[in-house]
Amino acid sequence: MTSPSIFDDRMLSLGLARVAEQAAIASAKLIGHGDEKAADQAAVNAMREQLNKLDIKGVVVIGEGERDEAPMLYIGEEVGTGNGPGVDIALDPLEGTTLTAKDMPNALTVIAMGPRGSMLHAPDVYMEKLAVGPGYAEGVVSLKMSPSERVKALAAAKGCGTSDITVCILERPRHEAMIAEVRGTGAAIRLITDGDVAGVMHCAEPHITGIDMYMGSGGAPEGVLAASALKCMGGQIQGQLLFRNDDERARAAKAGITDLNKIYTRDEMVTEHVIFAATGVTSGSLVSGIKREVGYLTTETILMRSKTGSVRRMIYRNPTTPRG
Repeated sequence: MTSPSIFDDRMLSLGLARVAEQAAIASAKLIGHGDEKAADQAAVNAMREQLNKLDIKGVVVIGEGERDEAPMLYIGEEVGTGNGPGVDIALDPLEGTTLTAKDMPNALTVIAMGPRGSMLHAPDVYMEKLAVGPGYAEGVVSLKMSPSERVKALAAAKGCGTSDITVCILERPRHEAMIAEVRGTGAAIRLITDGDVAGVMHCAEPHITGIDMYMGSGGAPEGVLAASALKCMGGQIQGQLLFRNDDERARAAKAGITDLNKIYTRDEMVTEHVIFAATGVTSGSLVSGIKREVGYLTTETILMRSKTGSVRRMIYRNPTTPRG
């Protein structure tokens, strides 16, 4: 029998899937209603309630940021029954609050779990990110390269021309020069408005998504979540924290980060085996969104374990009215 203090990823994985599912179901009634905060709050409440049913001594190490004054499952919050293994939890109860409010593609509920001390305690600052899928030599592309050099290096490794490479980039004014440089190589760009965890995950299944590489800056906490996903799916990600002022540097110091210029690899952001679950809220390239039928909601969840490399896609049909 497994000791209750051991991180049993197999036994915990289905419980984690339920956490993601219930957060998605809770936000379903707010899809397309234009209220980002209400949708986020519904997902937060459901995720917290489900986490507190799991037999874990959980600590949220990657939680909701304060930048948007969002309702939080805050960093340092303790969750679970307290009976079970100590675990780190990284989560985004609703990745894509704007996508949900506007009923746009690729909104997800996202959560990852690993043994205590296994995840980088990334502060709520920006992170420069670069990701590719599995099957390439380590370091095939690097943050030390220019955007055009990355495209050319990946094309050479893939055995194709630069015009056959598609790069996913978050559509922001700060990325305009990067977008222009990438397009100058002949590569295609898929711009996304939000949801860079999904953007990074797209790289792991290029045969499905058509995405070869992700690059650009976004939230550092989302970088750790994306690294957790790639730990399970395969692929590489590099991340470097970006600081705009002394307050942000102080946040890094508080999180125990001493080298402010370090480029983190996937296995430095997530040092041990993890489990990862994401449920579609609105449909996208990775999973289907919530489907409404009379009396039912149907969700699709992707559930992954890095220890075995297993990837499950789970369909859950949930009655919306109690059965008598």
